[in-house]
Amino acid sequence: MKHWAVKTNKLESELEQQHAALEELGDRCLQDDKHALARNCFEAARKLSPQRPIPYLRLGTLAARDGDLAEAQHCFETARRLDADCAEAYGGLAMIHQQRREYSAAFEMYLKCLERDVDNLVALLGLFQTSCQMGTFGKIIHFLEIYLAKHADDVSVIFCLASLYVKEGDLPRAQAFLRRVVAREPDKIEARELLDEVESELALARPAYAPRNQELATCRQEVIPLTIRASFSQA
Repeated sequence: MKHWAVKTNKLESELEQQHAALEELGDRCLQDDKHALARNCFEAARKLSPQRPIPYLRLGTLAARDGDLAEAQHCFETARRLDADCAEAYGGLAMIHQQRREYSAAFEMYLKCLERDVDNLVALLGLFQTSCQMGTFGKIIHFLEIYLAKHADDVSVIFCLASLYVKEGDLPRAQAFLRRVVAREPDKIEARELLDEVESELALARPAYAPRNQELATCRQEVIPLTIRASFSQA
């Protein structure tokens, strides 16, 4: 009996090594744009260990790149069934819904992805895009602020938040964030133009914003908690 247990453990170890090797080789092929070889590796890994989500995630990504959204969705849903907390599975499903212009479903999946991986910048961008399509910005502002609290020097996120504050009518905060962007990237034309617009609006309505400006003056150093402004024209 002991001898059988030893043989079983050895076999499981060998299968584990084979699976890891197939995944590693498949990822290398993906990086080198050798999609056919990558697909072969992940198919072999899936057959070897059908209970693991990663081969399905990679096969879903390949299917999406080939435009086979139905197959991609099937792969991502299988990965989610195998691992209910798999952020990448939710992110993959979100992208499929977004490509189909199913923005409400995409929005929900991006939220689920970010609830499991708040640092997922791809999901943040996807949520930003779907928010623009739907005209709702509260959720994306919340997650961008969380992300910025950990990545305070990410200029693209600072600019994205500034643009959203403009959309929400919070011009003093937008001004503070745009000044941070311009200070770090003086040649960023979009930020300079938007800052000029915001400051012109603030000058016209200075009495209404005076209390808020005073508040910003005392806490300018705080980290409170993309695309380009053209994204808003699509909203």
